[in-house]
Amino acid sequence: MFKSLFNLFFPEVCLSCHLALSDHEMVICTDCRHHLPILNNSYNHSDNLVKKALYGRVNLVDGAALFKFEKKGHIQQLLHELKYKKEERLSSFFGEWLGEHLKHSEFFKDIDVVIPVPLHPSKLKQRGYNQVAGFGKALADCLDASYNDVVLLKQKSTNSQVFKNRLERWQLNNEMFVTQHLDSLEGKHILLVDDIITTGATLEACANELLKAQHIKISVATIAIA
Repeated sequence: MFKSLFNLFFPEVCLSCHLALSDHEMVICTDCRHHLPILNNSYNHSDNLVKKALYGRVNLVDGAALFKFEKKGHIQQLLHELKYKKEERLSSFFGEWLGEHLKHSEFFKDIDVVIPVPLHPSKLKQRGYNQVAGFGKALADCLDASYNDVVLLKQKSTNSQVFKNRLERWQLNNEMFVTQHLDSLEGKHILLVDDIITTGATLEACANELLKAQHIKISVATIAIA
């Protein structure tokens, strides 16, 4: 009763269209959910966009992205809300959404550990959270896997890579990430997670560091792919 009264004066709004949510809706309204560019089970098909993006650079078991990124579209707006408007709840919301799909896929049934692409400590302090932490934790819960955010670290702080080309990003990401306690990953199937794949340079750099561990397998999951 108190929640209903509170929402009457301070209604929760959809983070996509900013209209008031109904009592049964959370984070994103039903109408907006139906209009988001979701990639329906693309990880089960031969035309896997994530694997194609990293083909020849990282030997993936499988890859999955929840959405197709479109400039000036809903996903760009929602990722902006997540990263710069303190809407951290979007991270776990997207993780639960994708996790419900992946837990029924034979390709992700043996994931042992979920590892997020890390932020540099200075960026983490500035933002207050890693925007993919909730996403990764929700996926770990859905896949009955552990979550590890201490084995992969970012040792150099950088400015935005939005306007850099693929070669520039690769050069920038080279030697940017480091690992520790790699022995804890031996023999594991790792799910590396990030918010978006553009050129794939960041995920490539992270995967190459993780592959220094013995006898591991890597899959990738992201909120969106450009």
